[in-house]
Amino acid sequence: MSEASGASPLGGRRLLVVSTNYAPELTGIGPYAAQLAEHWAASGARVRALTGMPHYPSWRLEDGYRGVWRTVEIRGGVGVHRRRHYVPPRQTALKRAAFEASVLATGLVAPPPGRPDAVISQMPTLAGGVIGARIARRHRVPHIPVVQDLMGAAAAQSGIRGGGRAAAVAAAAERYALRGAALVGVIHESFVPGVRALGVDPGRIRIVPNWTHVQGPTADRATTRARLGWPETTPVILHSGNMGLKQGLEVLVDAARLAPDVRVVLMGDGNQRDALRARAEGLSNVDFLEPAGAEEFTDVLAAADVLAVTQRASVLDMSVPSKLTSYFTSARPVIASVADEGGTADEVRRSGAGVLVAPEDPAALLEAVRKLSEDPAAADALGAEGPRYVARHLSREAGLARFDALLAEVLPDTRGSRRR
Repeated sequence: MSEASGASPLGGRRLLVVSTNYAPELTGIGPYAAQLAEHWAASGARVRALTGMPHYPSWRLEDGYRGVWRTVEIRGGVGVHRRRHYVPPRQTALKRAAFEASVLATGLVAPPPGRPDAVISQMPTLAGGVIGARIARRHRVPHIPVVQDLMGAAAAQSGIRGGGRAAAVAAAAERYALRGAALVGVIHESFVPGVRALGVDPGRIRIVPNWTHVQGPTADRATTRARLGWPETTPVILHSGNMGLKQGLEVLVDAARLAPDVRVVLMGDGNQRDALRARAEGLSNVDFLEPAGAEEFTDVLAAADVLAVTQRASVLDMSVPSKLTSYFTSARPVIASVADEGGTADEVRRSGAGVLVAPEDPAALLEAVRKLSEDPAAADALGAEGPRYVARHLSREAGLARFDALLAEVLPDTRGSRRR
């Protein structure tokens, strides 16, 4: 539940959520961190969030936060403590290390005041997990890190320059953050072997999938296509979200070059956007859109014929894109250009809402697009499985309940017994 009804077992509990990303960021883990913190605040807990300045997915500080070093906001009943950090416009191992180091330094030097009863940290950033572990150990309270990405594996698999040298350092930081945790949450079972390899007892690992944090489409699909300038007779394949190295979005630009009758739409931002624009120079069938606002986001997704999730062939067990939860909600078929043995492929297969093609293979991707565009009934049937999968497994209520269960394990009196 998202609001307290009567006396809440969380009433008066002091919880600290550590997440480098937070609302008003609309993509990535920011929405999950904010909805989780606000859910606990509505349940009667006293919740603080330690986070950075909004910068994702553009990797540029949002207007209004430039020049700000420290600030405290109240959002949804949560005290949001923001700390300034370095934001690299382009990703290399060295720049990523500087980003992590700056987040770590400002978070440890100026944490929110007071002693929490538990610390929950989000770990697509190493610094978030290390900060959470340090604060929890300082106050001798439980720490629950949630693994959204395995950064050691990411450094090795994503293709970032200097990533091989960074992998060992990243794995050491992950080991520090995870080994002393009361429980470790992972968003997909494909992460479990990697977390176990870092020294975590499998008995302390819990699966806590991300939930769908957006509403379903409401606008007329034809009207949205007309507004966006997409002819009804032109197949449109859309990718939404971060434009980074691990996404391997070059495959979509190369597919557009092979098929002038197919429109490729890249909606979002990221440190590879400029490079992708340069690669697409001269192609009239590639569009770059700014991230859609929350009120129209799924309407734009639903207006496309096919939604794409792409990853470099080397990406196996380090990431399961959060965009899939929004894709499934939109009721359009998904084409996943990803490694067959990875967690992303597992999730698409499980949903029944899409098809898999070989990664970094524009011809294979195009073949799948054409098959779906030539058989609209089959495409609609695939797309219809997405909302069904969301209803069964990815609802917000189910996702938040899993986190309530984690707190109940580490703070037993949240079940209703006496406080210690």
